Amino acid sequence: MDKKELAGFLRRRRELLTPADVGLPTGARRRTPGLRRHEVAQLAGMSPDYYIRLEQARGPQPSPQMLTALSRALRLGIDERDHLFHLAGHHSPPAFAADDHVSPGLLRLLDALTELPAQVVSDLGEVLAQNRMAVALLGEQTAYTGLARSFIYRWFTQSATRALYPAEDHEHQSRVQVADLRAAVALRPRDPQAAKLVGALRAASSEFDDLWERHDVAVRRSDRKRIVHPAVGIVSIDCEVLATARQDQRLLVFTPRPSSDAVGQLELLRVIGHQNLTAPDPSAIPPDPIPHSGDQR
Repeated sequence: MDKKELAGFLRRRRELLTPADVGLPTGARRRTPGLRRHEVAQLAGMSPDYYIRLEQARGPQPSPQMLTALSRALRLGIDERDHLFHLAGHHSPPAFAADDHVSPGLLRLLDALTELPAQVVSDLGEVLAQNRMAVALLGEQTAYTGLARSFIYRWFTQSATRALYPAEDHEHQSRVQVADLRAAVALRPRDPQAAKLVGALRAASSEFDDLWERHDVAVRRSDRKRIVHPAVGIVSIDCEVLATARQDQRLLVFTPRPSSDAVGQLELLRVIGHQNLTAPDPSAIPPDPIPHSGDQR
């Protein structure tokens, strides 16, 4: 780990950004260019003190997960992201698997959607980035680790995740998610991450295993959802899915139908802010299951 070079790189990339670049209000005139350190820390989901120590070349080695969060906060391109990993003493993410890196352009589009909930999701169901309205509607979805990063995994293994939807919608959601996952896995024939997710789900959930055996395939391009929110009730909303060229990431945009109750519910959510609906409690999340040899299919 080259602490001095890492510090200089972080500082320079921060100075090149403006609040508008990352969807933050401009506010009063700034005496120095770029974002403030605490703003980068906020965007990356880390403490300001931790980030300050990194810029002062006296922080501990950041984890790959932290570097991924920093690369998104600083709107780094893929080459810049890889350079950040190398400076921190880590290998860059492998090129043969689908990439968790969200492009700066896609993040700018996400930031521009201030009136509607939107989030970037991988084809394996991992929420990679959310705007403020998505957090307000769905809760923070980006802080999970391991297999639990996948919403699909949590759907079939954690009852709290299902509380986001009315009970009568659960069967439909299960079928849709499994059919979409099968299409995604077919595009990743040699990806160990996809194989691990499917193997763990088949071992952990008989419901998933039964649906997987049906071999239903359907790429999700749009959907009608009903979200259970503790403050505004059930929000009936359309979900449009826009896929990247590689089809390994999707931009999900949630839109209310004109004159529907959801219009007023979203307006209220913009006022009251986010509810931490499904934020992970580390003590409540079970460890990733290790499938028994007899459960491998």
